[in-house]
Amino acid sequence: MNIETKDWIMVLATMLGPILAVQAQKWIEGARAQRGRKLQVFTQLMATRAARLSPEHVQAINMIDLVFYGAFTFGMHRRTRKEQAILDAWKEYHDNLCGGVDLSEIQQQAHFAQRNELFLNLLYAISQDVGFTFDRVQLKRGAYTPVAHEEIEADQNALRKVLLKALSGDSPLSMNVLQMPSNPELAEEYRRNIDRIANALEANSNAMGKTPPCHPV
Repeated sequence: MNIETKDWIMVLATMLGPILAVQAQKWIEGARAQRGRKLQVFTQLMATRAARLSPEHVQAINMIDLVFYGAFTFGMHRRTRKEQAILDAWKEYHDNLCGGVDLSEIQQQAHFAQRNELFLNLLYAISQDVGFTFDRVQLKRGAYTPVAHEEIEADQNALRKVLLKALSGDSPLSMNVLQMPSNPELAEEYRRNIDRIANALEANSNAMGKTPPCHPV
């Protein structure tokens, strides 16, 4: 058999075609699933950017390292520049979240202001990776939080601190009793018992007074 090179190429293409098509389909599905995970994290962060203490926000924040870690191609790790920018922004924001404990009140205000800027940097970097064209002003001003929610959160924080101080003994609770609670039925029963005891004592005293004197034997 005299098989030319082009014939071998046709044979290989016929054999490898279905295999390459399956691999290409898997690659497309993997890329689509990866983008879906990124969109889920971004959507959750956007929805809770005004409520950063909520469990949903914390869960989305903790997924950044995994979702934007990068991809593996033929066993080799590959990460885009946008993904690297997200991880760098997350590291800076995480460092700020873990600090600011032993600062003065003025220093804490500056620390929290920097925290907001770092969070905006993170959110902006993620939006660039998933394909949204948000600007920093829109990310900062676009969140809506009802005043009632802020008041409820502030009241809960204040109540939590008071309870912690009371339970630890640092700030004991003071009590000012204006009136003891009473039970009318119990009070009436108590009065009747007192009357019974008084009547019994009086009857016993009268009986002893009427007893004749003893005669000597």
